[in-house]
Amino acid sequence: MINVAVIGASGRMGKLLISNILRSEETRLSAAFDLVNIGSDAGEVAQLGVLDVPISSVDDMESVLRSSETDVLIDFTIADATIVNAPRAASCGAGLVIGTTGLSADQKAMIEDSILKNNVAGIISPNYAVGVNVFFRILKEAARYLGDADIEIIEAHHNQKKDAPSGTALRAADVISEVLGGKDYVHGRQGLAPRGSEIGIHAVRGGDIVGDHTVLFAGDGERIEIKHQAHSRQAFAGGAVKAAIWIANAKPGFYTMDDILGL
Repeated sequence: MINVAVIGASGRMGKLLISNILRSEETRLSAAFDLVNIGSDAGEVAQLGVLDVPISSVDDMESVLRSSETDVLIDFTIADATIVNAPRAASCGAGLVIGTTGLSADQKAMIEDSILKNNVAGIISPNYAVGVNVFFRILKEAARYLGDADIEIIEAHHNQKKDAPSGTALRAADVISEVLGGKDYVHGRQGLAPRGSEIGIHAVRGGDIVGDHTVLFAGDGERIEIKHQAHSRQAFAGGAVKAAIWIANAKPGFYTMDDILGL
């Protein structure tokens, strides 16, 4: 049985992660962390029944991870918290599944460095949905044949999402740019904005949209649109728990969803 801990256990994503951990025959919830509901049973907070796993303060992370013999920590919180907590977890020998978005390149490098220095396995991904990672693969193939088209990326999320554009939109742009030898990005347009060879990236925030991503390849007389829509956060939570199982059985190192899905 793989011992999995969740940070941000009281939040919407944290509760869903706990639910998926319980549903899997390969995992058990070993620890839960948050800034609120300290001491409360994580199962009761998630409305899943008593699990005898109290929500611990992040200040006690090292001692709790060691005493619970946690194999993997899943973190879907915020960048400022993740860059502090991920290295702490790695120092305890816990593998990492990081779904936090809004991390800068330097912050990602810091986390990757902590994974390698502590000889654990880990992954940082903007999106753990299996369909999204197939979406990235399709974009890579499309870019090989449609590099002369005007390329625009439109993403839409709920009105509580803090970072923009989404990590998934940026990863989509990077996938395409890598195929085409490097492209500039333009984030939205206003006033006089003649189009060049850039990739346009546009963010929409409203209501309870879980996550929509559309990539438009527009040419003369035709266009192709490639789209992924998340109907619920279950797509992300289920993929993250699959990643945790894979990371728990992997050799030390830094991995991607391509590794986990065999793409």
